[in-house]
Amino acid sequence: MSGADKADVPSKRAPKDHDVRHTPEDLALIHSILDATPLCSVGYVSDGRPFVIPCMQWRVGDSVYWHGSSTSRVLASPRRDVCLSISLTDGLVMSRSSFNYRLNHRSVTIIGKPKEVSDIDDKVALLRSFINGLIPGQWDRLKPLSLLQMRATKVVTIPIRDAIVEIRTGQPDDDEDRDFPAWGGVVPISTQVGVPIEDPSNRPGIEMPEDVLRFRLG
Repeated sequence: MSGADKADVPSKRAPKDHDVRHTPEDLALIHSILDATPLCSVGYVSDGRPFVIPCMQWRVGDSVYWHGSSTSRVLASPRRDVCLSISLTDGLVMSRSSFNYRLNHRSVTIIGKPKEVSDIDDKVALLRSFINGLIPGQWDRLKPLSLLQMRATKVVTIPIRDAIVEIRTGQPDDDEDRDFPAWGGVVPISTQVGVPIEDPSNRPGIEMPEDVLRFRLG
């Protein structure tokens, strides 16, 4: 890819009440960003005031899901539009002029009206896919959720339709400043998964599943 500020795959924004028809390349790029991290930010307006809250998200097909407390304001009124955003930082782009300092990054923003998943069996299946997507097979190792816990948890979804993708890669775009005697280049940035740290309150004889080592980000 080039070092442009926008993605080589153009960003797309749907007009009101219309869907954007993303190309397969668009969708593959959106999916890769969503699958790279469980952390997202969800923005919404409540009582005329804007709010942005961190949530854990996961993708199933061409839909994004997240969960939270049934008392959450953003989940309590699913009829209004929300904005779900993910940004991944890949490098600091050091130009020869402060005007051209940039971040290499990958980002996706999805706008839509969230729909609650009300069927208990569907909710369980989605939460299972979320947990197993982080650590394979982990759902079956965990204490089962009680009916009270299921009722206290809301799962909502929006389709990947109205989505904006932005990517920047490469070196500085400062051709006009190449002759200035300042260093230019890129400082790579990556997210690393460390060595698991055991909870000292674990019961004796409980071994860490090997699948924990398969957890990845990025």
